[in-house]
Amino acid sequence: MKVAIAGAGSVGTAIAADLFANGHEVLVFEQDPDLVERLRPTLGVTWIAADACEASSLEAAGLSSVDVVVAATGDDEDNLVISLLAKQEFAVPRVVARVNHPKNQWLFNESWGVDVSVSTPQLLTALVEEAVSVGALVRLLQFQGGAAHLVEITLAEDSPANGIAIADLAFPRDGVVVAVVRADRLIVPRGDTVFMSGDEVLVLSTADAEDAVHTLFIRD
Repeated sequence: MKVAIAGAGSVGTAIAADLFANGHEVLVFEQDPDLVERLRPTLGVTWIAADACEASSLEAAGLSSVDVVVAATGDDEDNLVISLLAKQEFAVPRVVARVNHPKNQWLFNESWGVDVSVSTPQLLTALVEEAVSVGALVRLLQFQGGAAHLVEITLAEDSPANGIAIADLAFPRDGVVVAVVRADRLIVPRGDTVFMSGDEVLVLSTADAEDAVHTLFIRD
C-alpha cells in the first residue's frame, strides 16, 4: 500500500515509522526543509519538502497514485484543505484526517473529502467510557464523515439480546456485528453466535441504524 502523510510532527512521524516498518511505501510531506533534513536519516521513507496544501506540490509528488492520504498536521484548517485536495483533485480512495481541536470535529466530513476523522480527546473519552460503561452504547470511531460508526456495547444482565443468536435478532440491514469479546477471548461472530451477559459487542452501523442497534442490545 502507498500512503502519503502530511506533517512531520510527532504524530506524522510515528505513523510513518509504523507503516514503513509494516512494509508499506510511505511519502511524508513537510514544509520545513530544515526539519526534513534532520529527520531524513532517521526514517527510510520518501521525504518531500513541500507544502501539502498546494495542489502543485501534491501533483509533483504523484499523489494520484497513492492509496491513502493522512492529514496529520497540527492545524485543522490545513488538514481540511489537504483532505479536500486529496479527494477532489487527486481522487485518493481513502483520506484520514487528524482533528486537533474537538470543537472542529463537525467540519471533518465527506464534504471536505474526509473518510475517517480521528480526534484524540474524543477517542480517549470513548475508551474511558468503554472501560466503565455497562448497558450503554459507546461510539469508538466514525467513518465516512460521520455516516458510519463503530460502537461498543457491554451487555448488561437485563440486555434483550442475552441468550439469543445473531441470526435470530432482527438486526438492521445497515448494521453488522464485527466482533464479540467474552472473558478476554475474541469471538468471530457467526449466525449461531449466542450473546451472553458481559459480552463486549462491537457493531459497525450507519448513523440511521444506531437507534435500532441500541434497542436490540439495551433495555431502557
